[in-house]
Amino acid sequence: MFRRTFTLIVLLYAITLSAQNEVKGVIIDKSTDFPIIGATVLIKDTSIGTTTDFDGNFILPNVPDGATLVFSYLGFVSQELVVNNNDISIYLEPSISELDEVVLVGYGTQAKKEVTGAVSVLGSKDIEKLNPVRVEQAMQGQVAGVTVTSASGSPGSGSNIRIRGISTNGDSRPLIMVDGNIIEDLSVINPNDIKSINILKDATAGIYGVQGANGVILIETKTGRKNTPIRVNIDSYYGFQNTSKKVDLIDNAYDYATLINNAAVNGGSRIKYNTVENRRLVFGLKDPVNPIETFTDWQDAVFETAAIHNTNVGFSGGTEKLAYSFGASYLNQDGIVGLDKSNYTRTTARVNLQYDLLDNLKLSGSAIYTNSTKNNLIESSIGSVLYSALNIDPFTPVRSADPNGNGYGETLVSAREVVNPIAMIENTYNTTKIDKISSTFGIAYTLIKGLTLESKFQHNHAAVMSDIFLPVFNYGPGKQGTVEDNPNVIKDDGNSLTDNLDFYEDYKWENFVTYTTDFNEIHNLNVLLGTSIQEVKGLFTGRSGRGLINNRNSIEDAIFAYVPPENIRERFNENQIKAGDNRFISRLESIFARIQYSYKDKYLLSAVLRRDGSSKFGNLNRYGYFPSGSLGWNASDEDFLKNNSVISYLKLRASYGVIGSDRIDLNRFISLLDGEALYTNNDETDADDVLMGKAIGGLSNPEIRWENTVSGNIGIDAKFFDDELGLSLDFFSKKTNDLLVQANVSGVLGAAAPGSSAPIINAGDVLNEGFEALISYNKNINNNLSFNVSYNFSKLHNEVVYVGSTEGFLEGGSFLVGENLRTSRMEAGYPIGYFYGYKTDGVYQSQAEIDALNSNAPEPANGGTKAYHANAKPGDLKFVDVDGDNAITVKDKTYIGDPIPDITMGLNLGVNYKNIDFSASTFASLGNDLVRDYERKNLYSNKGSYALNSWTPSNPSNSVPRPVNGASVSFDNFSDYFVEDASYLRIQNIQIGYTFKESLTQQFSIKNCRIYLSGNNLFTFTNYKGYDPSAVGGGTDGRGEPIGSGIDKGFYPVAKTFLMGMSLNF
Repeated sequence: MFRRTFTLIVLLYAITLSAQNEVKGVIIDKSTDFPIIGATVLIKDTSIGTTTDFDGNFILPNVPDGATLVFSYLGFVSQELVVNNNDISIYLEPSISELDEVVLVGYGTQAKKEVTGAVSVLGSKDIEKLNPVRVEQAMQGQVAGVTVTSASGSPGSGSNIRIRGISTNGDSRPLIMVDGNIIEDLSVINPNDIKSINILKDATAGIYGVQGANGVILIETKTGRKNTPIRVNIDSYYGFQNTSKKVDLIDNAYDYATLINNAAVNGGSRIKYNTVENRRLVFGLKDPVNPIETFTDWQDAVFETAAIHNTNVGFSGGTEKLAYSFGASYLNQDGIVGLDKSNYTRTTARVNLQYDLLDNLKLSGSAIYTNSTKNNLIESSIGSVLYSALNIDPFTPVRSADPNGNGYGETLVSAREVVNPIAMIENTYNTTKIDKISSTFGIAYTLIKGLTLESKFQHNHAAVMSDIFLPVFNYGPGKQGTVEDNPNVIKDDGNSLTDNLDFYEDYKWENFVTYTTDFNEIHNLNVLLGTSIQEVKGLFTGRSGRGLINNRNSIEDAIFAYVPPENIRERFNENQIKAGDNRFISRLESIFARIQYSYKDKYLLSAVLRRDGSSKFGNLNRYGYFPSGSLGWNASDEDFLKNNSVISYLKLRASYGVIGSDRIDLNRFISLLDGEALYTNNDETDADDVLMGKAIGGLSNPEIRWENTVSGNIGIDAKFFDDELGLSLDFFSKKTNDLLVQANVSGVLGAAAPGSSAPIINAGDVLNEGFEALISYNKNINNNLSFNVSYNFSKLHNEVVYVGSTEGFLEGGSFLVGENLRTSRMEAGYPIGYFYGYKTDGVYQSQAEIDALNSNAPEPANGGTKAYHANAKPGDLKFVDVDGDNAITVKDKTYIGDPIPDITMGLNLGVNYKNIDFSASTFASLGNDLVRDYERKNLYSNKGSYALNSWTPSNPSNSVPRPVNGASVSFDNFSDYFVEDASYLRIQNIQIGYTFKESLTQQFSIKNCRIYLSGNNLFTFTNYKGYDPSAVGGGTDGRGEPIGSGIDKGFYPVAKTFLMGMSLNF
């Protein structure tokens, strides 16, 4: 009996042992791909478990078949897994609540739960899923209240970033800092190097003083982690680009010829084209011998499929005292116009180090090196490649076999600035090269517990080289080019070359002390005291030459050795150098203090005071004091909301403060002899006897003072249903007073003389107010499926409150070549930079209609015939009599639109199913208008297809006026006929990826391998006729001055891009 019982026990034990396994694996932080040290692995509903080692590895013996393992670590979402594999990899995601996420708030960090200001954060994953070429592109549609508009879609071009509207007529760019270093040009930053982007939108930006008046963007690059092995990341993608849109032009010869004939007849000329058999066209008299055979689609000729490639390599890791991170990248992007003629290449290298010299003495340093080369075509302006492509006649061929010609077809369009665009591309040689290094060095010494002294030095150095060669080329009679006298002869003084080299340098030295303490376990106090000294300077050099010797005219010969010495001119002469025209320098010194206090982590307070001194102001107003403060209440920590089944988190916050701004040109408070003047004694016999000398430059105003922005914000942050649903609301008001603007002055003051300009005065107030919302939902359905969706919304009201000029307004912008009609105004009661012109109410249908209106018109003051609308004819636009005086005059001009959107919104979606991930993002802008100014007023210029509905006696259109060659009230005045609603919805990005199982990649020593397909700017839904409704112009430097923005002269469209890439982690 005993023997049988013993045998049974042994058998059962053996069976039990056979059903138990040893499970091993690794636990990885999904957000960084770093191993997690000390993570817990437990058999569910038991105390049996283990923890991960230095490399994130674990071994757990005696795990029964079918058992469930629980993987957990503080700050991460726990995972459960039913054991069916003895070797597993677990990727833990940071906690969805993110309340403990560290947020950059200026000279320090805070847990998100403690933040009292309006701060938005984008993580590295948010950026990587978009594969942006430039950092700005990652913010569009991702952050409420932040708008990013294109200055141009060409490779390497910048964008205009605006935070909560436009507050000034000058420089509205936010302050951008990378690892604490001021960076104005984001093209030098590789998006793959970014760990997080933190955007300060309210008065909490006041810690940065005058530089933070337009908001602050804090970029943190990736760093290593101490006590971690070296990790290698490689990401590379290849792709191609196409234009996102073509303008809908007249696309057949008969329609084009008919429109030209109608315009010619309306202008008092004979018809230009006749038809012969089979509707074939001939130019002039009916002559079937030479019918027109060519009809060129110039947009097809100009736009091409362009390649793009980017490779990024990163290394990171750390020892007991050292954390390090290195990165390098290479980007090569051809342009959809001109291919290599608008190519952009960028090479970057980055290093980030932190070293604990002692337990209480820490060193840090970072450096970013960027080398970029950009080939430039004329773009987004009159005379650009696309301007010509839109206006050149379609009867002109791209190439010509005429032995007496230049090899290119010559257009019928007589306008000087409209030429064969292919000829322009192939004869343009314009390159900009930038070498830039940005570095920081910091030291932090902890004197006693909680008291730390820090010093940080930042330095930027950039060398910008511009090489331009203008060959002698005959674009046709009367066309733009370098030949004026006889275009058929290459003259030694015809071509030219320019080499400019500019140096920019800035230094910033900051010293601050922080004291952090808590007492009685309920009070927490953080005090910051600091000083900052900054210097920015520049030096400009260069020379130009004309006339390569021996009729040389190729880019290969474009060197100064082939320019006669007498034809070489230095960029600045001796007198200009003595006057300082070739250099600039500005300084800013600051003292600042901040107190942050919390009580029981529920009641939060932050107060900032900053004193700034700027060399841009005179002694009277050089220094300014700018206070700000904010409050917060974590209501969900109160007893009445604790353990609430619906509300898992609720915080109320408010901020208020004043921030100054000094963004004007240097030395406007003092008069300098940097202008030019002619001096005469009336005894000169010819022009060479007249003396050219120095004169007063820009008129000074010693009393100019700081702009100041008063900003208020009330916000709510909430999460519901165990943090699955998130909500953030902000109501804001931002009023900028004492705007620094250029005054309108009398011509007798000499403000129009060479080198001179009107003075800067404080004469304007602008209000921006509105609200923002962010709604997000995150759901882990099971271990295999999760998804997230977020929607952000921003409503903005922009209004000029006061303008201090004599006329009560400031003007800007231009419309219509040769006429230079002013389009835009800054005037009280309207948005800044609104469009000012005539409203229209259809088209005059008959002379009888015009005569009836004339009969009620007022009698002319000097006699003559009464006229309601002078020179109006049937088929012309009918302007609205706004002032009701029965006559159309300049007094009837009024608001006809503005380029500032009323509403912007973004929708972002992400889905993960097993090893497959999918993401999509959209952006919409509503209420913004653009001026259609890319159509040349010329008989033979091509037109949009909408012109086929032009008014004729047999087609009484009430929307499109009659075509005309010559003077016309419709086309010689600025009206809402040329202003279009540019609202749009854009599918910004769609990406799908697949991550290979680690069991497949481990044999190649690869920890993670992901492949993906991505499409950017895939679809844009808009009624705007032009190329790109998202482009508002304003230059490529990001300044985008508002009075005169939004005028489309042929914007280079943002490209539609398709990418295929791979990410590898070792």
